[in-house]
Amino acid sequence: MHMKILYSIQATGNGHIARANEVIPYFQKYGQVDVFLSGSNSSLISQIPVTYRSKGVSLFYGNSGALDYWQMAKSLAPLRILKEAKNLPVEKYDVVINDFESITSLACKIKKKPFIHFGHQASFTSTKSPRPRQRDISGELLLRYYANSEHRIGLHFRQYDSGIFTPILKEKILKTDQVNKGHVTVYLSHYKDSLVAEALQKVKDVTFHLFSKNATVLVRDKNVIIMPIEESSFNKSMAESFGVITGAGFETPAEALFMNKKLMCLPIKGQYEQACNAAALEAFGVNIVQGIDETFPSIISTWLHDAAPEKLVIEISTRDIVSSVIEKSLAIKYNDSPVLDKQIMQPDFSFF
Repeated sequence: MHMKILYSIQATGNGHIARANEVIPYFQKYGQVDVFLSGSNSSLISQIPVTYRSKGVSLFYGNSGALDYWQMAKSLAPLRILKEAKNLPVEKYDVVINDFESITSLACKIKKKPFIHFGHQASFTSTKSPRPRQRDISGELLLRYYANSEHRIGLHFRQYDSGIFTPILKEKILKTDQVNKGHVTVYLSHYKDSLVAEALQKVKDVTFHLFSKNATVLVRDKNVIIMPIEESSFNKSMAESFGVITGAGFETPAEALFMNKKLMCLPIKGQYEQACNAAALEAFGVNIVQGIDETFPSIISTWLHDAAPEKLVIEISTRDIVSSVIEKSLAIKYNDSPVLDKQIMQPDFSFF
């Protein structure tokens, strides 16, 4: 049996795209994979062959560490979203895998097609996943219902509950040589470059690699090297860094923890998922900072002398996670029948 698989990706930010780049080759060992890419503000160039594309429902960030609600409201088009959902042929696929994508979720609801909600956001359906002290009802509802399915496989910094696996990291990160060349890698796309650079320049005798979604060429400004976002250069900078300063997303903090780097995270204001991630990261010993103000340079100076946080341990391979997703999908397809085509579950991974 050669399966037809629909893999839907939310392209807000870079984490979902990075994860898709890793898992799709494994899914392709089970059959044909068509990709639905939704969203319009990822800065990571992907080599994924996209079958369906939509502007989707995207999150946009301002320049002061918060969500840009006006830009989000302007981009919202309910009638277009409903039309796209009705036209998306989810019914022709054996397996539908959804990484926090709302249009596919709606299409499956309309056509009564079961699907797997797979990825980091799926882990928040468990009450055992860390939450901040101050819970946000609207944030909880968004995480629970944006791509809601009764069938879920989550990813998080630890295996907090059954059905939650440790992160899927880029193969290049898993195999890279880690050294310390003394610089600090910085990626704070939710802040204006000039605001970040001005603060970093007050921390003397440290070189900072500031990755910017606005930069097209490398520019040095005192002790700050402003660099365009490019996957290989970012990976290299992080692997050779003394420490990493970034938002409280999922993939980049996970990579930094895996490489046992000092880590400071500035959550995006108003994004509840990042508040939840910050709560989890604090348990690793990560320094969580709520914004950039006049005290930020001194906070960095103190952080430079702190101990590194707890190292992240990868407890299950990407291949085994994909196998679990396929196994769960087939159980759904055959209504949990024990009579499954075992040949599907034993693909040839010799290529890897």
